[in-house]
Amino acid sequence: MNWLDSLLGGDAVDAVVRSLESSGGDVDAREKSVEMLKAQQAFELEAAKLGQKSDEAQTDVDKAEATNPSLFVSGWRPFVGWICAFGLAYVAIVEPLIRFVSKVGFGYKGEFPVIDTTTTGEVLLGMLGLGGMRSFDKLNGTDTKVIGNPGK
Repeated sequence: MNWLDSLLGGDAVDAVVRSLESSGGDVDAREKSVEMLKAQQAFELEAAKLGQKSDEAQTDVDKAEATNPSLFVSGWRPFVGWICAFGLAYVAIVEPLIRFVSKVGFGYKGEFPVIDTTTTGEVLLGMLGLGGMRSFDKLNGTDTKVIGNPGK
C-alpha cells in the first residue's frame, strides 16, 4: 500500500477517478491520471519485491559466511568486534591509567599522543546497536531466526 492509498483511506485509483468525474474534467486527462497512478503502484510493488529478494540473498550470504570453517571467512565480524573492543579499552581505561601513573607517580611532564578513535567508535556503536536490537527481540519473544514468519 502506498502513501496515497493511506492518505485517501482506500483504493487510490477509485478515489482519483471519482474526484475527476465529479470535477467534470477531460476524459483523456482522467485516463492519463489513472494510468499514471496504476504505473506508480506497479513500480512501488516491484521495488518492494526487489528489496525483499535482496534482503533474502544477503541473509543467505551471511549464513554461508557464518558456517564456513575458514577463520578468514567466518571470523571477520568477531575480529572487527575485538579490534573495536581493544580500541575502546585502550582509550577509556589503559591510556588514562598510564597517563595518571606517569604524571603522579613519576612526575612526567610531557604530552601523550592522541589516538583518533572516530572510525572505531562508529563501528563499535553500530555493532552494539545491532546487538541491542537482538536483545530487544529476545525480550519481546520475537524469533528472528525464522525468516518470513516473525513471532513464532
